[in-house]
Amino acid sequence: MNGSESTSVVRGDSPFARRLIRHLRRSDAGQTLVEFSLVLPIMLLMLFALVDFGRGFYSWLVLTNATREGARVGATQATAAAIQQKVLDTSAGLDMAHLDTPVVTGAQGARGTMVTVDVTYHFQYVTPISGILNLVGGNTLAAPLITAHSSMRLE
Repeated sequence: MNGSESTSVVRGDSPFARRLIRHLRRSDAGQTLVEFSLVLPIMLLMLFALVDFGRGFYSWLVLTNATREGARVGATQATAAAIQQKVLDTSAGLDMAHLDTPVVTGAQGARGTMVTVDVTYHFQYVTPISGILNLVGGNTLAAPLITAHSSMRLE
């Protein structure tokens, strides 16, 4: 294959290329492809946002319930270690590698005082939503910190 043959294919001088160009001009296939390529990133962004929002909301619910359970155990004069263990046990649906150690204040204090439990979870996206946002809008999306706080009166 010499250089003149390769340039003729690129210019559209071959019979196959002429037929292909003629077919694309007469059909709507090229227009549909262009429209699809324009809409696809936005549709994927919406789908990925829906998936990650659902996961984030689930993580928030699990974390809030875990701190409430920990505060309830703490209200019965339990130790800080027992409260932390209860929080970790009830947050089993989360990735423990991204869960900070629960912070307990006021454990085994005087009756009528408050015991508080605070937990932070480093949420991680499972979809490439940050890359698609960068493609569509030029911005990226940082993974959020989900925090939960519960307090109860000591019995």
